[in-house]
Amino acid sequence: MILIADSGSTKTAWRLIDEQGNISQAKSGGINPYYMKKEEIQSAISEGLIEHQDTKMTAIHFYGSGCSSDKNKALIADALSGLYPEAVVSVDHDLMAAARALCGREQGIACILGTGSNSCLYDGESIVENVTSLGYLLGDEGSGNMLGRMLIKRYFKHELPEDLKAKFDARFQLTRDQVLEQIYQSEMPIRFLASFAKFIFQHIQHPYFYQMAYDCFQDFFEQNVCKYTGYQEVPVHFTGSVAFYFSNILRKVGTDMGVAVGVISEDPVAGLALYHRAEG
Repeated sequence: MILIADSGSTKTAWRLIDEQGNISQAKSGGINPYYMKKEEIQSAISEGLIEHQDTKMTAIHFYGSGCSSDKNKALIADALSGLYPEAVVSVDHDLMAAARALCGREQGIACILGTGSNSCLYDGESIVENVTSLGYLLGDEGSGNMLGRMLIKRYFKHELPEDLKAKFDARFQLTRDQVLEQIYQSEMPIRFLASFAKFIFQHIQHPYFYQMAYDCFQDFFEQNVCKYTGYQEVPVHFTGSVAFYFSNILRKVGTDMGVAVGVISEDPVAGLALYHRAEG
């Protein structure tokens, strides 16, 4: 049995592929080696795969946020090997997951637009270029985090139209102190900020929010996609909840900027399952 994981800080999607190529699925809580110890990682995995606890795994492909450093990769691999000692374990970061799921074995630009954002140029086997991601404070263009930051800032700077401000007040009733506490004192401020993207999407027919989202995605294209060699000559694919739900605007921005937007998926795990099933 081949086990595949696509993991973020809030949730992990699992796919299992048996000897006949049949695919089943499971889910668990998020796994992030920056915030979790080995025992916590193993507990999250065991709870999510409780129905498969007696299944023999021959290979495990784990892709996750926070898995770009050797130290964090080793932590995840150690946790998995402790649970499945007979399996061959590979650990890689979420950007490789996006590249393999979206591009398969073809050249393209793979982008993540979810809570955060990232991108890379992929040659069909390896990531050959990566515009540096500067995280939720200095980067994350086009992400839920950025949309949330834009909304919160405009709300407290009295820039929102009155009708949107009234809806925001009725929904959240947020004070400045509450916002600052969530941003500067909570463990995961990025989750808090990104949570407001849903409110924007729910009112995306409002011209103000439409333009705000358009500007946010245009910034992502300018700061990331347009920096890659030959970006207008290869398809540009996207994965992530923000890309998926705001796909119409994302495609409009791409068209306006002369970029060929290809696949847009909510998450990469289905593409990963097909990628690894083809390996046999």
